[in-house]
Amino acid sequence: MDGMLAVEGGLKSPTGELFNELPDRIDDVLILVPLGYAGGSDWSIALGWVAACGAVGTAYLRAFGASLTGHNDFRGPMAKPHRMAAVTLICIAMAALDLTKHAWSAEPWGLAVITAGIAITCWRRILHLTGSLKHAETP
Repeated sequence: MDGMLAVEGGLKSPTGELFNELPDRIDDVLILVPLGYAGGSDWSIALGWVAACGAVGTAYLRAFGASLTGHNDFRGPMAKPHRMAAVTLICIAMAALDLTKHAWSAEPWGLAVITAGIAITCWRRILHLTGSLKHAETP
């Protein structure tokens, strides 16, 4: 959000993209991996790591596409704002389940949704980038 506000407000600096992207990639890992560990199962932990790697991959695809086309592709369904909204919902579900002493765990299911959404996001970005490159190549 901060980077988008800087761009929209005309406050973009030469180092702005670097200091916008680097913390975002670190926090992708520092949020999704511990969420997997919070699930307490091997399945949940693996999903946390896969989601974190996928999150970094979506950002890589966006940045790589921008280097080729000059335009960032923020399409989802699991771009950064969508992932963080999903994580927020998972945490609310975790708290509600804990308060009700329910044995069901929200973490693996939520991470599975995030991971599936990341796969769809990557696929959509690759398709769009491929189409943009082919269109740019046409005289």
